[in-house]
Amino acid sequence: MKLTLTIIQILMFSSLFGQKDDSIRNYEDFWNWFQKNEKTFFNVVKNNGDIEGDFLNVIAPKLDELKDGYWYLTGMYDDNTVELIITVDGYPKNVVFAEELIEKAPKLNGWKFTALKPALDISNVGIQMGDYKFSGENIFFYDTLDPNYPDEINLTFVHNELTNDNRSEISNGIYIFLDNYLGELDFLNSIDVLEFVRKEDATKEIIPVSKLKDYLNWRKKEFIEKYNSTRHNTENDTYATLEAQLKSGNKLIALVNLDLLRWDEKPSHPWLSVITIQYDGSQTNGLPNTDDYELLNQIEDDILDELKDIDGYLNIGRQSADGEREIYIACKDFRKPSKVLLAIQKKYADKFEIEYDIYLDKYWKSLERLNPNN
Repeated sequence: MKLTLTIIQILMFSSLFGQKDDSIRNYEDFWNWFQKNEKTFFNVVKNNGDIEGDFLNVIAPKLDELKDGYWYLTGMYDDNTVELIITVDGYPKNVVFAEELIEKAPKLNGWKFTALKPALDISNVGIQMGDYKFSGENIFFYDTLDPNYPDEINLTFVHNELTNDNRSEISNGIYIFLDNYLGELDFLNSIDVLEFVRKEDATKEIIPVSKLKDYLNWRKKEFIEKYNSTRHNTENDTYATLEAQLKSGNKLIALVNLDLLRWDEKPSHPWLSVITIQYDGSQTNGLPNTDDYELLNQIEDDILDELKDIDGYLNIGRQSADGEREIYIACKDFRKPSKVLLAIQKKYADKFEIEYDIYLDKYWKSLERLNPNN
């Protein structure tokens, strides 16, 4: 396989390219437009032309009309096929949209469309960044097992040339190496904690990175067997209201599900969705006024109507302070929440500024502050 990769983030160029009749409202619109220009794009990549200027910067504003957060890799898959990979640069909340876009791609002669960077054989992964190389020859790892968090995959990576002075460059290179070696989706799903140490500082026997896939597959099999059938019905759970006064003098009020915070099977719902809604609390000690309070509760109800506990989405609680309402939902997966929360963001865009994030946190460590027993 001959694959020379070029990457670029979606940029805000929507006013620079395209005609009004080429406005992009859905995936089908994008691919219809793409087919009109695919021969030009093919020749640019095939002949090693200005790939960024004449290809990537042209499709950027079109995809930006659909959603921000798409990134690209492109190059020759073989002598007669251009590959376009849609990647999400490490953001789980964008995975489903990359997958849906590629699912709608047409069959075009000379093109291969791929959602997310695929896993590569270790012999095909060699990265050069500045003066440093990253390959199966100079990267090693070992695991750290914590009895308090037995299902957490905490890995420490070693690079032969890692020093205190080049830690940032080497760490970034290892991230990129793992993203390509494991494949983008497995990299997002598999590793909870990454650390980096010099070879002389390793506290356990180091293992060649070529063994990493086998190790992760073994841990994944154990995890699925342990938690695959876990469910939790929250209808009769116990809730608590927490109140505090911040240094600013503003108030903080949180409503939390105590049974969930004490639950010993948290890793069955390893993805946390955090929804942040901005409101005006300047006249109410940082808390929402009556009208905003009712609308914020309606937004939460709308979310929970779509993300039900029986389907693998657990409402842990919410917090209001300093003009922000945060809602916390533990999830078995990240695809459906990504779509539901984007729809909520759009629905209430004229009322509030809404942001959301979805990240891997098997033991809900980021929410330990909400547990009154801590």
